Amino acid sequence: MVPAAIGTDLIRFILREERRYPNASGSLSLALVALEHASKEIAAHVRKAGLANVLGKTGETNVQGEEVQKLDDLANELMIDHLGDSGLFYALLSEETEEPIFCKGGEDARYIIAFDPLDGSSNIDVNVSIGTIFSIFLKSDGTGDDFLQKGENLVAAGYVVYGSSVMLVYSTGNGVNGFTLDPSVGMYLLSHPNIQIPTDTKIYSINEAYEPRWREGLRAGVRAMKHQGFSSRYIGSMVADVHRTLIKGGAFIYPADAVNPEGKLRYLYEVAPMSFLIEQAGGRADTGSGPALRVCPRELHQRCPIYLGSKSIIDGLMSVL
Repeated sequence: MVPAAIGTDLIRFILREERRYPNASGSLSLALVALEHASKEIAAHVRKAGLANVLGKTGETNVQGEEVQKLDDLANELMIDHLGDSGLFYALLSEETEEPIFCKGGEDARYIIAFDPLDGSSNIDVNVSIGTIFSIFLKSDGTGDDFLQKGENLVAAGYVVYGSSVMLVYSTGNGVNGFTLDPSVGMYLLSHPNIQIPTDTKIYSINEAYEPRWREGLRAGVRAMKHQGFSSRYIGSMVADVHRTLIKGGAFIYPADAVNPEGKLRYLYEVAPMSFLIEQAGGRADTGSGPALRVCPRELHQRCPIYLGSKSIIDGLMSVL
């Protein structure tokens, strides 16, 4: 099949990809379209947040013990409304909810989805890039345990980054493609086809304020990168840091440490989808103990350390941990 042209709109691209599979039911394509609709509404609210009384905190805490931002809450409601009403998902799992939500009208749906409705909450009030991350799996036995699957079982994964432009990046296991929202026509257009993570970029991304908590192997690895002339870039929104790593190369690191021995990022809707994308783009994702996509979570909101990025850089880090 001839590659899609730059400027192809997302829905045409999804349908074009579907034609590669003669036995496809079309339900995954429609599920991705439901995500597209949700993300565009979230993007609209993000852009006018300072004018619409949705900045600041709600005064509540979520299941993670984190303070809920007003925009977090709004994004979560929009994701639940769009995805739940689509009839394409059997169950939803959000960072903001303790248990899965079983969708009315989705009893016969084939898919389940886990998502972080608005990653980077601490940056909302200061106009730094934030985003939505999602993981789609096949339903198995129709219970909440359906979500306890390895990342290598993902059917699709992706994210939307709300920054200087709005980009949706996703994969269904056949490479990674990025689409930029054109506000003049209200459509996502193919802007980054077949993304391949660069192999020779000297950038690393880690919160170095936590260096006293690290294991010695990680300290040695970061020192070695500095001696090799690496630059440090850290935004503090996973979706923004990983997006830069995917496009420009380098390494993104959020390790286990003395305070967070299991890591801090959640596996199902942060670590697994981002690892899937990085590996689909030719990179490597590891927990420090093995491939990230082979982790089988025991809990819905399980945390996990992650080292991901250009394969040669992650290989080097793994050799000293």
